[in-house]
Amino acid sequence: MADHVSTVMEQWERERPDLDITPQAVIARLHRLALRLTDELVSVYAEHGLGEGEFDVLATLRRQGAPYALTPKELGEQTMVSSGAVTKRVDRCLAQGWVSRDRRDEDGRGRRVALTERGRELIDAAFTDHIANEHRLLAVFTAAERRSLARLLEKWTEQTGA
Repeated sequence: MADHVSTVMEQWERERPDLDITPQAVIARLHRLALRLTDELVSVYAEHGLGEGEFDVLATLRRQGAPYALTPKELGEQTMVSSGAVTKRVDRCLAQGWVSRDRRDEDGRGRRVALTERGRELIDAAFTDHIANEHRLLAVFTAAERRSLARLLEKWTEQTGA
């Protein structure tokens, strides 16, 4: 059974036999999978009342270990979003009582964002379901295939700097 990408490639091979379109076998499938995976992941976050950004903030703080805190700058670096996006995400988490924002230095200008107990309980539950979902999504592969795929993707991200 051919997938959509195979059909598209057959059409291009017929119409443009002068081009080597083999990269589409990987790139187009990865693109389609990325869109599908985002939908699959976000649906689990939503079950916990979280959007993708809030999940990212809470998970980033949680994986730091106690006291589960970072500066907004550190949050931006670790979540790879702009300072404006960090502010919006943190503000939404603050409004829900999932994080606190405190002054962290002597002059009162520095800030620190920390998980509250409520935020830690929420992200622990959400992350448990998230990992179960990821296992479900990768169930089509054997453990050896998952390790191989992970190595190939790691090699590619190292090469591209992604």
